[in-house]
Amino acid sequence: MITNWLKKNLEGDYQIWTIVAFLSMCSIIVVFSATGKLAILSGQGTFSFLVKHTAIVVASLGAMWYFHKFDYHKFATVSNFGVILSILLLLYTYKYGVSINDARRWVRVPLIGMTFMPSDLAKLSLITNLAGMLAKRQHVEYTFLELVPMIAKILIVCTCIALTNVSTSALLFSTCFMLMFFGRVPFQYLMYTIMGLFMMGTILVMTGTGSRIETARNRIVNYVDGIKGKKKPGADKDSDYQIERSFFAIANGGITGKGPGKSQQRYFLSQADSDFVYSIIIEEWGMLGGVFVLGLYLWFLYRGMKAVDSSGRAFGGLLSAGLTFSLVIQAMVNMSVATGLGPVTGQPLPLLSWGGSSLVFTGITVGIIISVSRDKVKDAAL
Repeated sequence: MITNWLKKNLEGDYQIWTIVAFLSMCSIIVVFSATGKLAILSGQGTFSFLVKHTAIVVASLGAMWYFHKFDYHKFATVSNFGVILSILLLLYTYKYGVSINDARRWVRVPLIGMTFMPSDLAKLSLITNLAGMLAKRQHVEYTFLELVPMIAKILIVCTCIALTNVSTSALLFSTCFMLMFFGRVPFQYLMYTIMGLFMMGTILVMTGTGSRIETARNRIVNYVDGIKGKKKPGADKDSDYQIERSFFAIANGGITGKGPGKSQQRYFLSQADSDFVYSIIIEEWGMLGGVFVLGLYLWFLYRGMKAVDSSGRAFGGLLSAGLTFSLVIQAMVNMSVATGLGPVTGQPLPLLSWGGSSLVFTGITVGIIISVSRDKVKDAAL
């Protein structure tokens, strides 16, 4: 009876559903432990954080289920509106957004009082729109004039995101670049896109525009100097402190870990439940737990690419590839920061870190990927 219900209500790639189920369970367990410091500071108790995060995870799964039933082709028709709305919201956020942890990246929704990051909507809209534009040109020779709208959208959206969140802008641009490459965009036009981003970035740096440009620059310089062993006076001491505590957590974890709920570094890491949740996973579950979580994301990457084969349409394949890349690249960046393989970015671990609207948008993203995996029609490209 349960099997029949699952087959009826959970369509598409069952392996993606399995991956999500594992990550969701891991998320509830590790976030419950990692929010220990927040519970002490707020005086609310860890149980209240457990209930809240569990509710958010359930909402994310609900969004995933709802959108996996959708015909993903319909997203192409509204994606252009989504891009325009995202740009307006990103500019509004830069000027009037809600600031959390010295970063103004959120917009408060009227009446209900909840906040969300417009960059989440921007990522979903731009990738969907880009996949649609590329799909229509699979059997047509590209011209520069045809690519101008595509390149312009990428540069404008990424620049608007960079005003408040440089790392997210860089990750989105990387995803779009890979999507253009797989969409058979000629090499010279890919170089034009990189040159355009470089010019926009130079303008932001030279004019001092953007609330996080200087922070991002300092973190990169600090990371490079650390590799060279030439730390300068006035370096980003907070980032150094967080990385050191992350290393302590990983060292304490060893092979099998200290056990769930027994992390010590959760009381010292300022973002133990989000940016450095992977460190807490390794401290409590050991290297084996860390490898298991890494394996889940690599498994997700593989199944996301298999969804490309499931869809006989160019739009479905490019959409699944773009959304899969965006999630897995973000996960790899988060884990790289925790293990010292990259500069501090502030990127959460998708499907695992504490989060509100971002977790729901991740659920929507995975739901669309599963929707693509349902498409077994081997037809001509859109």
